[in-house]
Amino acid sequence: MIAERTAQLGRDISARYQGQQLLVVGVLKGAFMFLADLVRHITVPAHVDFVRLASYGATDSPGQLRFLQDLEEPCKGRHILVVEDIVDTGHSMAMLLDALSRREAASVSLCALIDKAERRKTHVEVDFYGFRLAKGFLVGYGLDFAEDYRCLPGVYELSKP
Repeated sequence: MIAERTAQLGRDISARYQGQQLLVVGVLKGAFMFLADLVRHITVPAHVDFVRLASYGATDSPGQLRFLQDLEEPCKGRHILVVEDIVDTGHSMAMLLDALSRREAASVSLCALIDKAERRKTHVEVDFYGFRLAKGFLVGYGLDFAEDYRCLPGVYELSKP
């Protein structure tokens, strides 16, 4: 199911960016498995880079965003596709998208394996998503609980985190 949906996302992204080059930005650590599978299905020229973020503050209100690892590739004038494992409240993602836009990117779009739109606390547009889910604590395929379960081949609901 993940493989088929990822292939379709690759086709959709390729159609959207036909004739352009992408900078695909993976958000570590969670997005690494999804990103690796996704870029194999993107047929437009693409460079890949990564960010690693730390968010400080309350879990249900915006805090501060800090880059633990920043991009090596320049953003100015480029079409950026941020690839994330899961978008939940949207606080960290809103701050990241804003930070990338301020670097004078030509465009910034977002692709998430899982979109939990019902839990959104701030406006974030997920341009491409694999699955839209309302609830559940998910692990596997990059998603973790205290660094455990990240390497499971699929996505599973953890009954009691």
